[in-house]
Amino acid sequence: MVVDSSTESLSAALSKKIADKSALVGIIGLGYVGLPLISAFTNAGFKCIGFDVDPEKVRLLKSGKSYIKHISSERVADWINRGLLDPTNDMSRLAEADALLICVPTPLNASRDPDLQYIESTSESIASVLRRGQLVVLESTTYPTTTRDVMVPILNRNPAGLVCGKDVFVAFSPEREDPGNPDYTAAGIPKVVGGIDNTSGDLACALYAHSIVKVIRVDNAEIAEACKILENTYRAVNIALVNELKMLFDRMGIDVWKVVDAAKTKPFGFQAFYPGPGLGGHCIPIDPFYLSWLARLQGMNTRFIELAGEINSGMPRYVVGRLAEFLNEQCKPVKGSRICILGMAYKKDVDDPRESPSFELLELLMERGALLSYSDPHVPKLPKMRHYQHLPTLTSSDLTPEFLAAQDCVLISTDHSAVDYNFVVEHSRMVLDTRNATKNVTGGREKIFKA
Repeated sequence: MVVDSSTESLSAALSKKIADKSALVGIIGLGYVGLPLISAFTNAGFKCIGFDVDPEKVRLLKSGKSYIKHISSERVADWINRGLLDPTNDMSRLAEADALLICVPTPLNASRDPDLQYIESTSESIASVLRRGQLVVLESTTYPTTTRDVMVPILNRNPAGLVCGKDVFVAFSPEREDPGNPDYTAAGIPKVVGGIDNTSGDLACALYAHSIVKVIRVDNAEIAEACKILENTYRAVNIALVNELKMLFDRMGIDVWKVVDAAKTKPFGFQAFYPGPGLGGHCIPIDPFYLSWLARLQGMNTRFIELAGEINSGMPRYVVGRLAEFLNEQCKPVKGSRICILGMAYKKDVDDPRESPSFELLELLMERGALLSYSDPHVPKLPKMRHYQHLPTLTSSDLTPEFLAAQDCVLISTDHSAVDYNFVVEHSRMVLDTRNATKNVTGGREKIFKA
């Protein structure tokens, strides 16, 4: 591809700003991806402008407060006090940024097809104020071709008549957050980058190279998009495998956790995945279905992905079925039984409830007439969830001896480290453990059941 002189001039100007760190970085979407990204860029010496449509998030950030557990309020206050972060919900200010990084949700709709409304609306907001020489990078996980076939045409409809790849630079670089894992920060996880053209790819790589430990350049945006989908589909399929084996081994009286522990002693050819009550988080329960949807457009069926989705999405119902069996052995029906869900976050030691299987468990148990409560040190109040509009308003219960003794069952859905499982088992009548959280509990093991 021949790059004209005006494009070269724009590229050189932006490249200089990136090199001397005078480029203003705009982060769109100030959630579990956006805030850690701000941390990475401010630590590298860049100033950031943060955009979010939620005025409450903007208000909290302006006042130096964080709403995400692993980003402290002290750190946010430092960004504000030093002028490193300017939070806003004024989308007309998108033109101020030299680089715009899009970190918005990409959920599924009711029929499990990709819902790109947030990418599309964000692209429209950018297009309305787009200026020459800006770099736009999509970080939201999506199916291959989204950047080129969905986002670029919207950006090209800008009133100034600017053309992506000529007047504006566009790339894709998937987020790789691992919430709750202190060994991997946003800055410490290698970053895959692919542009819609070589110049866009060069500029995006140059920007991320300042703030990320390692940048991996790929040939184009489509490879970068497909890379993220592969990573999460790999995990979803292997978790489904171990979930299916769990159900088989349960029938045979074999502890699947001990089987996995034994298998992972092999130093090659095996990676440990663990069973659970279902999938959670913003990636693994959703992203593989982007790929299966794309395959249907190509006239193909992705049988592994569909089967994995079927197994994983059925795990909450399996857990409730096992709970009913264990209660029945004690001459108790689910209806009227007091059941506490221990852990509402989707993952150990995080405050992120997105797509958590605990909500499905609550809904299924509510349908069966259980008297429900929950306890989670990281989720003090049950948040409103898009797919669970009819759940009761609940707040986290303290795990006192009296509270635990009053429950017919404590169902461990998330294995937070802050919970004293010896204490829980000691004071509970029955504990249903879906995460092997009680593996080191010594006393009262006759009260522990696995599901």
